[in-house]
Amino acid sequence: MTRTPPRTLPRTLPRTLIVTSDDFGLSPEVNEAVERAHREGILTTASLMVGAPALADAVARARRLPGLHVGLHLTLTDGEPVLPPARIPALVGPDGTFRDDMARLGVTLAASPAARRQLADEVGAQLAAFRATGLRCDHVNAHKHFHLHPVIADTLFRAAAALGVPAARVPWEPPALVRRVDPAAPVAASRLLRPWTALIRRLARRHGLATPDRVVGLAWSGAFTAERLAAVLPLLPPGSTEVYLHPATGAGFRWAAPGYRYAEELAALLDPAARRAAAGFRMTGYAGLAG
Repeated sequence: MTRTPPRTLPRTLPRTLIVTSDDFGLSPEVNEAVERAHREGILTTASLMVGAPALADAVARARRLPGLHVGLHLTLTDGEPVLPPARIPALVGPDGTFRDDMARLGVTLAASPAARRQLADEVGAQLAAFRATGLRCDHVNAHKHFHLHPVIADTLFRAAAALGVPAARVPWEPPALVRRVDPAAPVAASRLLRPWTALIRRLARRHGLATPDRVVGLAWSGAFTAERLAAVLPLLPPGSTEVYLHPATGAGFRWAAPGYRYAEELAALLDPAARRAAAGFRMTGYAGLAG
């Protein structure tokens, strides 16, 4: 008599959640919000801008928060470089700050070997500045997701991997997930960017960097309210998700994004409903993706 082997049930993946604040170091208002959201809310992670005005304050706060996972928020627009502007003329404008014409800079990087060398120098300088803080680099990403540009992604991932950084953000947001919470949410960008995010994920894997399965925060950037956060968390599927926000205690600081509801995003991270919704997840930083 032939025995039928027992059916193997599929293994259920745990639900892993990374909750990140971008722009750490940009201003005291952002830094204070990061500390409050980590101590009192659900924030696990922050992405640090090493050329930003409030860097020293951010590093001091991070050292007081050993459970906060901190990574590099590579900045190539809306900020000041780490290197002297004269060394990276292709990346900066006449005032010495980074160019704000991202599309034209993207073309320059694709076409100019000299610009790519300058990019590599600035990426290396920002990673070195992060190492100089003494903090462990949990991950890398880029301000305004500029690492969707393959040249920037490859340069950043290669340099980060050489220093032992374990992970990177791939800004792919499932449109259907967002629409379940907000049927009117602008999700066209996620659909259009899907081939690019697939390429960026391949580049990350090529360099040995882990990535979360999905990201939530693009459609609601600057308007990630408590209601949206508490509603989307229970809908997250098995696997790993990064939810990112831009909390601050107030607006009006240099390079603040017009129209961003910074204080509301801080309130979302502190909201009791969000805390309850997050209770069923394995909360971690990016380094936890390898564990």
